[in-house]
Amino acid sequence: MKTARDFFHKISYLQYPLMILGSYYVIHPMIDGYQNIWSDYNKLLVFYGLAISFSTLQDTTKTQNKLSERIWKDPKKSKMAIVYFAVLAFLSIALGLFCLLGTQNKNLNEISFGLLALGVGLVGLLKAALEMAEHHQRVA
Repeated sequence: MKTARDFFHKISYLQYPLMILGSYYVIHPMIDGYQNIWSDYNKLLVFYGLAISFSTLQDTTKTQNKLSERIWKDPKKSKMAIVYFAVLAFLSIALGLFCLLGTQNKNLNEISFGLLALGVGLVGLLKAALEMAEHHQRVA
């Protein structure tokens, strides 16, 4: 590996096993007879949040496919994507805080940390999206 950027780009591939692990918790309630559905969905959200966090370690000067390239090179499309990520991050964190602090409902309290982990991952994704849009519009 030549640079720290290359090193972190390689580490970003840990997002895939984390997504697979998180996806297991989508089907686990069906296997378990819906015994711990809220706990399983909390784990799902935690692993997806971690996966999104690892995905932000990718090299933001490169695109993974043609669709990404079309989005990040177009100022309108990239702005829409950035606004979407910002709203999603804000809503995840706000809902996670509400479930943690603002309710006595045991089930909602159960998924609060998962929602917060997802929101933090989305904040990282928002930063990576800003960098990608900035870089690809400058190059285009």
